[in-house]
Amino acid sequence: MILKLHRLIFAAVAFLFVGSPAIAGIFNPETATLDNGMKVIVIPKHSAPVVTHMVWYKVGSVDEPQGKSGIAHFLEHLMFKGTPKYPNGQFSEIVARNGGQENAFTSLDYTGYFQSIAKDRLDLVMELESDRMRNLIIEEAETETERNVVLEERRTRTDNSPGSRLREQAMASFYMNHPYGRPIIGWEHEIRDITVEDLKAFYDTWYAPNNATLVIAGDVTLAEVLPLAEKYYGVIVARPLPEPVKWIEPTRLVSQTVELRDANVREPSWSKRYRAPSHIYDKSEHAYPLEVLSEILSGGSTSILYSALVVDQKVASSAGAWYWGDGRGPGSFGLYVAPAPGQSLDTASEAMEAEIERLITEGVSEDDVARAIIRLQDSAEFAKDSFSGIARIFGSAITSGQTIDDIEQWPERIGAVTVDQVNEALRLVLDTDIAMVNRLLPLESAEVEEPANPEEKS
Repeated sequence: MILKLHRLIFAAVAFLFVGSPAIAGIFNPETATLDNGMKVIVIPKHSAPVVTHMVWYKVGSVDEPQGKSGIAHFLEHLMFKGTPKYPNGQFSEIVARNGGQENAFTSLDYTGYFQSIAKDRLDLVMELESDRMRNLIIEEAETETERNVVLEERRTRTDNSPGSRLREQAMASFYMNHPYGRPIIGWEHEIRDITVEDLKAFYDTWYAPNNATLVIAGDVTLAEVLPLAEKYYGVIVARPLPEPVKWIEPTRLVSQTVELRDANVREPSWSKRYRAPSHIYDKSEHAYPLEVLSEILSGGSTSILYSALVVDQKVASSAGAWYWGDGRGPGSFGLYVAPAPGQSLDTASEAMEAEIERLITEGVSEDDVARAIIRLQDSAEFAKDSFSGIARIFGSAITSGQTIDDIEQWPERIGAVTVDQVNEALRLVLDTDIAMVNRLLPLESAEVEEPANPEEKS
């Protein structure tokens, strides 16, 4: 399963996946580090006798060797095939037989594996997961079978979806140097060329306890978990890790428009993506104000963009914004709009541009900021109802480079954002002609248009 880090995909659960944490002190995580370097985070939640057990590896598509795109995701599939102790897919069978659920995901910045199961089965899933950390069998026959599964996944999710194809092409153009421009699932020709030796080398390089974080949320404490963690994970020897690459994006000097016309497009859409400061990549003071700005522009049916374009002007069926600033790579800020029935894409996108120009000139108000902060802090409350959501908050944030304090203090930091800071961030990011516009249109469109100089979202 590929975890795509784009706000439109996340919708209501976006908060859980991008590292925006819950209200300060509400989780009270307990932490430790094993002698081999593996981080352990336990978030006690005693509302039910169940746990979510997750292992996060700090390796994603951003870490793939040149020419081997998709290898992180390919290996994620093979992790379910077996070890000498538990061969032939027994891992999933054992988890299911014990009433658990399990899955995995690959992202730009990390790969994660999880099981949700009764508390008294925690020992079992820790044994299973620790076993495949170092003992995975990677054989030619299984590799070829799974290669076909991955290629079919790519055909289904990307090749057969006009919107996905457009996003893939746009991301490759938006990032001129950074590997965020590579698709997580990989380019088809490179998936076909990945060898067993490539997969083994990738596994041996990155799947190590000192490159992993164990996160357990549920009816346990660190005192209960730590002996098991030491028993199963603590005996695995740490491995040398590659020096991290600091990918630097060159200054973008031109705008771009990426357009796709396809017979399968039923609803045209427009989006625009800007470079933006971020929490981790450039540790920017503007990151928290940009989170608030995104909420002001796109936080539900009363947000500025939805109210202006959908409710008042009636030129759009949907409109909003997103901010991505929690990854290891460069951040981005985006806008999107889809025209209302009977309206052209040009009309909807021009209305969006006009609304942004108004905001650049007038700024957002104190009331806009205050209401957005309340909504963001209130939304954090919902996270505590989901064991897996709690574990994802901590796993994604820590693996991407944030700290426990970043997570626990997020509500206070959001609450400290001022209207002046939001307007400064707004103008810093949006008051520019340098951006990327994406346009998705039916194959036969009555519109005749030559966009001036523009670009998207994913």
